[in-house]
Amino acid sequence: MLTSSQANQRNTNVTSSVQIRTAVADDKKRCLELLYMLNESNTGEGISKVFEQLLDQSRGTVWVAEEAGVLLGMASVSYNLAMRYEGEYCQLEELIVDPAARGKNVGGLLVQHSIDQARARGCAEYGLYLVKTTEQNRPFYEKYGLEVIGTEMRLALA
Repeated sequence: MLTSSQANQRNTNVTSSVQIRTAVADDKKRCLELLYMLNESNTGEGISKVFEQLLDQSRGTVWVAEEAGVLLGMASVSYNLAMRYEGEYCQLEELIVDPAARGKNVGGLLVQHSIDQARARGCAEYGLYLVKTTEQNRPFYEKYGLEVIGTEMRLALA
């Protein structure tokens, strides 16, 4: 478990008692509340099912940031297979911090923890997508060593 003091040494002078841990079933309600903060249209039953699938950590993981028993934020990643990497790479899917917890380096702790866990799992690469609404977060991610490598293309299938 990455402590706030370990991540703070690298990224900020903020000191707190925030702990990062793997999400458990009892965290589902709060994680879904946090996800709703990110995108108010995410209310379908499918979200709950995906959260439950991520708990087994075979295709992804959810981590939560907790302080004094309160969940302040969450990060979810997916693990994908690619022949070009001869194995897995890790994709940050969601990073959400409760606005009331801003300034405690919660997002930084979650990003660093997810990078460390991807490395420990043997992933060849760690990445994320920035879209128009999150492009302003680029400097934050660059602090953790991420670089812009190209442009994404997508086709909605559902």
